[in-house]
Amino acid sequence: MTGPGTVTVIWGRVDRGERRAAHLTLLRAAADLSGSPVHRIGLSYETGGRPRLTGPAAGLHVSLSHSPGAQAVALSTRGPVGIDVETLRPLPALRMARRWLGGADADWLAGLPGRERIPAFFCLWTQKEAVGKAHGRGLAHGGLTQLLPSPAGWPLPDLPDGPPPALHATPDGTGAACTALPTGTGRHALAVATLGGTDTRIDLVRCDR
Repeated sequence: MTGPGTVTVIWGRVDRGERRAAHLTLLRAAADLSGSPVHRIGLSYETGGRPRLTGPAAGLHVSLSHSPGAQAVALSTRGPVGIDVETLRPLPALRMARRWLGGADADWLAGLPGRERIPAFFCLWTQKEAVGKAHGRGLAHGGLTQLLPSPAGWPLPDLPDGPPPALHATPDGTGAACTALPTGTGRHALAVATLGGTDTRIDLVRCDR
C-alpha cells in the first residue's frame, strides 16, 4: 500500500495484450489507493511521455512499462517514479554496451563471464530507463549514458519472497535513486527509480495475468 515514503511496484507475467494489461493494472491500483471507482480515474500523457492520472487519483506519481510477456507499474505519493521491465533475449551485450552505454558500464560488463552478460546488460538498461522515466525524459538526452550506482554484487539476489533491495542514489547529484528488483523468473529484468529519496520504501507485488 502506498503511503508517505513508499513506492508500490506491481509487476507480473502476461499471456497477451501487455500494454492493455499495464494500463488496467495501473488504473486498478490507483483506484485502490485513492479509494475511488476505476471509472472516475483517467490516464493521459505529458509531452515527454510521462503518464499522468486524472480525477481522484491525480495526486499519485505513476509510471508503467511492458515487454513481451510482462507488465509493470509503479505508484507513489512522495515524488516522481520510473519503472521498467524487460524480457531477457539473446543480444550482443558487450558490443551493445560499448556502442550505447557509458565506458564504466561496458568495462564492468566485460569483466563478467560471458553467460552473465545478457542479464547484466538488461539490469543496467532497466535502471537507466527507470531513472529516465522518473525524470520524465526516458532514454532521451543522454539517458543511455546515465551514471548508475556501483553494483552491490553480481549476480544480484533474485529472491522475490525476501525484502526488496534498498534504493541507491545515482552519482550525478540529480536526486534520483534506483535499484534492480528481483523477479524470481530468470527471464525478466525489473528496475524502479524515484526522485523521492533513498529512504523511500519499496512495496513489491507480483500479479500475473
